[in-house]
Amino acid sequence: MSVEILTYADLGARLNISAAAARSLARRLHLPRTLSDDGKALVSVDLAEVRHRPHPLGRRQAADVAQLTTAIAALQAEVGQLEARAAAHRADFEYERERADRLMAELLQANAETTAAREAAARLEGEVTALRTAVRAGSSDENHGHSARRVGHLAATLVEADRKAARR
Repeated sequence: MSVEILTYADLGARLNISAAAARSLARRLHLPRTLSDDGKALVSVDLAEVRHRPHPLGRRQAADVAQLTTAIAALQAEVGQLEARAAAHRADFEYERERADRLMAELLQANAETTAAREAAARLEGEVTALRTAVRAGSSDENHGHSARRVGHLAATLVEADRKAARR
């Protein structure tokens, strides 16, 4: 029974396990530890007394790896499909956004035209009311000539507004 002083890496190599597993084993077995001059931990161990057998990689772990590899490949394929679908949805979104912007511009233009038409209609109604008032007030020749000019002006305004509407 010989006691050896080994680093965790050396102990792991002797027991065919990793250095981290050797460190865990040394803690579990309460093996005495010291520090070397270079700062590495040294473990005093009698390898004849350590009855550690590493678990071999079984078929189950190999099957799990194969199964997980298959699952990863399937998930990667699904991610690719979802990315393609997202790109198509993004294109649809951009198209609909441009369409909405065009419709908004048309709506604002129609609103402006409607407002202008209402203002013109109100102005023309005011002129018609003024003409009716003038006709009712008196039928003198002077008043009649002025009314005729105003009616002509009103007709010209109506024709001009109709032509503007027809151009649009």
